[in-house]
Amino acid sequence: MPQTHEGPDASASPVDAVAVRVATLADDAALAALDGDTWSPLHAVTPRPVPPYAPYFDERHLPDDVLVAEEDGRLLGYVRIVPPTPLVSNTHVLQINGFAVAEEARGRGIGRTLVRAVCAEVRRRGCRRITLRVLGHNAPARALYEAEGFAVEGVLPGEFFLDGRYVDDVLMGRALTD
Repeated sequence: MPQTHEGPDASASPVDAVAVRVATLADDAALAALDGDTWSPLHAVTPRPVPPYAPYFDERHLPDDVLVAEEDGRLLGYVRIVPPTPLVSNTHVLQINGFAVAEEARGRGIGRTLVRAVCAEVRRRGCRRITLRVLGHNAPARALYEAEGFAVEGVLPGEFFLDGRYVDDVLMGRALTD
């Protein structure tokens, strides 16, 4: 599923050379490193990973469920989708369950490109909704999601205790129907 950024003036876009594609098993080490390198209390609820990083892919996280952004063979970001529940009645929904952009690539529109690409992929899979969870204090991520049509659908106040304070877990979603 190779994709490039498309927008009103894609020819002037700073992400022109960035391709979005489905991950492969060969991306495992680069994804694990990107995950570790981008760890931050702004978005992580798990302890900081330390090298050597654990494999990125496992029985619940497969390459087909990850889109990667790359430029000149370098992995610059990823977004992972998973079913939010194992229920048949919920198969029309997929959830963003991992998202990162390399520090040196931030501010170039790569995050926006990945969000748009994953929405298109979820639609292609026949799903009607996409959801996510984001920490309440992660203003940059929340602003990106809101700009791309996601709305706050619920808040779990003080759901996590991180860095010495209680942090809300914000549930966001977006319909993918026309």
